[in-house]
Amino acid sequence: MILHTLNAAPSSSAFADCLKTIAEGDAVLLMGDGVYAAIAQTEASRVLEATKATLYVLADDAMTAGVLNVSAAVSSIDIAGFVALTETFPRQQAWY
Repeated sequence: MILHTLNAAPSSSAFADCLKTIAEGDAVLLMGDGVYAAIAQTEASRVLEATKATLYVLADDAMTAGVLNVSAAVSSIDIAGFVALTETFPRQQAWY
């Protein structure tokens, strides 16, 4: 089980590479430009949901980016939630 921190826009090659490596039981935290993949009813949110990973978005980053319509499959968390994820998932992979 891996925590993927995705700080790349859905149009980037890093986003596509991340999708190839996500496995069931993994978690994905969308942050920075990655928050755009949390927008409800977009192709990016649909492909993330299809991975069967648990999906999170960093609430402060989403608010800063103006992403208010977050997919129901994505849980919003704060920095304390991010820290909790790092404790739950000892293996992590950052995507930029």
